[in-house]
Amino acid sequence: PMSVVYAFMCLAALYVCRAFPLQSTRPPKLVAVYVIASFLSSSLWLLIIKGWVLLLERTELLPALDATFDSFVPIFVGTGVLLYLLAAVVHYLILAFESSREVEKKALELQALARIAEVKALKAQIQPHFLFNSLNSISALTTVDPAKARDMSLRLAEFLRRTLKLASTHTISLGDEVALIEDFLAIEQVRFGSRLAFSKRIDDEALTCMIPPLLLQPLIENAIKHGIANLLEGGTISLEGNHHGSRLVLVVTNPCDPDSNSKLSKGVGLDNVRGRLSSVYGNEARLDTQEIDGLFRAEISLPLTN
Repeated sequence: PMSVVYAFMCLAALYVCRAFPLQSTRPPKLVAVYVIASFLSSSLWLLIIKGWVLLLERTELLPALDATFDSFVPIFVGTGVLLYLLAAVVHYLILAFESSREVEKKALELQALARIAEVKALKAQIQPHFLFNSLNSISALTTVDPAKARDMSLRLAEFLRRTLKLASTHTISLGDEVALIEDFLAIEQVRFGSRLAFSKRIDDEALTCMIPPLLLQPLIENAIKHGIANLLEGGTISLEGNHHGSRLVLVVTNPCDPDSNSKLSKGVGLDNVRGRLSSVYGNEARLDTQEIDGLFRAEISLPLTN
């Protein structure tokens, strides 16, 4: 019974461990604290045992127990000190484990916040990048064709009004993303006319999959700026979307001038897309690009979601 009592008494070592952390307490002070605490705890336990012995003697079940107890006092004191110190070690281990878990939790929270901030920053880069290019195009048209410049300005205003609604949206359906792309191409067709064509081939089920907003728009913009714009005859930008197992694969292809391939594969828009994919999906998503026989291909592969 006295061992059970002392087990509960040793739980009090937790408060001493919290009051004197290993990291911030000097070793001499720590030794002094636990020498005093262990002897006080052992002495209190010894008094309780003494009372228990006297109680048993009064029942006459164990005569002369008090005399026997006196010879075991050093053993009880030593055992009490060792058990208290052992309890302190166990409590320090528990506190260290809790501290480690707390640090890990805070690290994960900081990582999540950093990733959210990175996604927002990358997302914020899209609009200015597109806006600067569009304004340059409008500026070029003002002296050549003022009517087209005005039409492009109106379309640009409507497109920006729609995309502003995406500021607080983390994902949109592929169908909505394609609709935004078509609005974007309508703006660019004011400048390029029949030189710019667009075709799409997307599975019906893929249209309902959720992707980060404005994920494809930089690829289309890259295809126009570094592909179609460099060809006198223009060309067709193709968009494909389909399932491959548990993944969604999106492919943008466009004709290009072989001499401008380096610009196509190293555009700001492509870096932005890669950064957003990495921030949102980690290593589970990727963007691959290649140029074959005057045709530039950008392929996005990401986990399939609905």
